Amino acid sequence: MPNVLSRIFKAVLIASVLWFGSMPAQAHDLPGKLTILMYVKPQGSQLLVLLRVPMEGLTEINFPLRGPGYLDFDRAAPALKDAAHVYITDNMRFFANGKALGPAQLGNIRVSHAGDKSFQEFDTALAHISGPAQTNAEELYWKQAFFDVVVRYDNVPENAKLALEANLERLGVETTTVLRFLPPHSPERAFNYIGDPGLIQLEPSWWYAFSRFVGLGFQHILDGIDHLLFLFCLVIPARSVRSLVPVITAFTIAHSITLIASAFGFTPAALWFPSLIETLIALSIVYMACENIVGAKLHRRWLIVFAFGLVHGFGFSFILADRMQFAGAHLLSALLAFNVGVELGQLLVLLITVPLLRLAFKYFPNEKLGTVILSVVAAHSAWHWFTERGAALLEYRWEWPVFDAAFFAAAMRWGMLVVGSVGVLWALNELFKRWQRPAQ
Repeated sequence: MPNVLSRIFKAVLIASVLWFGSMPAQAHDLPGKLTILMYVKPQGSQLLVLLRVPMEGLTEINFPLRGPGYLDFDRAAPALKDAAHVYITDNMRFFANGKALGPAQLGNIRVSHAGDKSFQEFDTALAHISGPAQTNAEELYWKQAFFDVVVRYDNVPENAKLALEANLERLGVETTTVLRFLPPHSPERAFNYIGDPGLIQLEPSWWYAFSRFVGLGFQHILDGIDHLLFLFCLVIPARSVRSLVPVITAFTIAHSITLIASAFGFTPAALWFPSLIETLIALSIVYMACENIVGAKLHRRWLIVFAFGLVHGFGFSFILADRMQFAGAHLLSALLAFNVGVELGQLLVLLITVPLLRLAFKYFPNEKLGTVILSVVAAHSAWHWFTERGAALLEYRWEWPVFDAAFFAAAMRWGMLVVGSVGVLWALNELFKRWQRPAQ
């Protein structure tokens, strides 16, 4: 009996493998990258939404085809409506003043040639989708076409604060959405994001922008292992609040300077610059760890920490650059809120790390040996990051800049940044002299 069951099991297993292996592998293969275009425009008590989706992302719908793969428009209407519901209206929700709008009303649907450029403007896109019904006189290979659709929401309060939750990222492995919001009494606002950014406030309030960016800054400092390791290297030799005040203050002020400068366009547009900053961040950890090993001069350490803080500020700015679009008209508030979030994250790390290190060194037989061991571990990790990032940096092609008006304008901005940093450095020096006198 066991032999019979074993044979049956093997037969079922082989049949399953053969059946699944015979299925077309490309039936539900997602495209690697695709871009969705979207217009959102309030019109009185209605909200019009126009979308353009590459049809190669609609892999779960079996469209009626003819010939070598052309879309059969005579039989395609039900499949096109199913695609609009499955991929768009069922995965997209709009909110007005915090209340969900609905239900979504599906309007015209049109399949467009890959070279169609009607979505460059809202009016031309709407006119194109509202055109006459398509027939089989058009020969469109479905995977090389665009899926254009109009979605309408009724009974929208006038001048309502609108928000969008669009889960369209499953259309491709990497889905980019270009959203253009056209408010009736304000300039157009554009969004460009990858994947699912969560709830998007199309007209965010000051409080929403501030709270969102505080959370973003707090999360970023806790997720950034390199920034945390740098802070850890600062705490290892100086485990008292008084000795940490100068270095943490210098680091905070320095990264705030470059973070704000980046938000106002001081960051170079060169492709190699982010890689350079990431390499220097790793180098800063290696340096601080090595200084701990040989013996750090704590009363003057804040100077080098200030220099490295300027570098870390550029690192913070890279995550902020893609998120500032969600701040609406409150760019300065969002910038300051992000910085507040970063400082709260740093404070939490210090509140946890300092007591733990003090407790550990209390029971460690040799304080110097403990400092060396912890610093060597930090330096080892950072050295691997430094070599990996340095190798990536060297792959970029380096060219001499063109000495034109744009170059001199950028040089002037950088000169202002340097002068401002030197001024802050002088002020900190005077402040810390007074701070250290009582201790001496």
